[in-house]
Amino acid sequence: MNNIAHDYEQMNDRQLVEAAVQKDSTAIALITRRNNQRLFRAAWSILRNHADAEEVVQDSYLKAFRALDKFEGKSSLSTWLTRIALNTALDRKRSNDRKIDAFRAQDVTVIDAYRSTYSSSSEASELPSSILARSELSKFLKAAVRRLPDPYRTVFILRDIEGMSVAETAKAMEIPASTIKTRLFRARRLMRKDIEVEFGNVFDDTITFAGADCEAMTAKIIKEFCPNKTENENDN
Repeated sequence: MNNIAHDYEQMNDRQLVEAAVQKDSTAIALITRRNNQRLFRAAWSILRNHADAEEVVQDSYLKAFRALDKFEGKSSLSTWLTRIALNTALDRKRSNDRKIDAFRAQDVTVIDAYRSTYSSSSEASELPSSILARSELSKFLKAAVRRLPDPYRTVFILRDIEGMSVAETAKAMEIPASTIKTRLFRARRLMRKDIEVEFGNVFDDTITFAGADCEAMTAKIIKEFCPNKTENENDN
């Protein structure tokens, strides 16, 4: 089994895609585990809601695995999946916005209740950062990221949190590299102005989708595309 896992780790994007097209559960599991965190963060950057972002990740995988024959390899598989997740999240956001508009039109009290439920402004503690526990600081930083304007938030997460290159981010978001650089500069400036603290690897704990969440998502995708198989139970 370890040798099998090692062989799959050595596969390039095209080989993994070819295996996944054949409903190879090991290849599908490897693709999802490698990309769950990035896709979740990309979706969250637009939706700012954990549950919505998780649903978008699952929907994005379903779209991607049903269209693997369209992957041409012009960008990395990760970048291709990220672009799908961003587009899916934007569709979800537009749908959510329409619902909010409908709530507003029907009854102002309904939208007020919605805002109070999902607003995160209370996450930003007024205590000095020197006495905040790391978990509390993470909540504070997450709230600061959430407050960034939409165009800046996604660039900030993909570049500074996920570590994608300017070129990768530009391909995923389908905008010029120069625009990525400008938005990142402005996002960083807004972040510094907002929180007045140094930010670095603390973001690794801020917007997470790992551990049990990651394994649960991987299991869902395998069940969807390989209903009669579990990981490492591929046909010879």
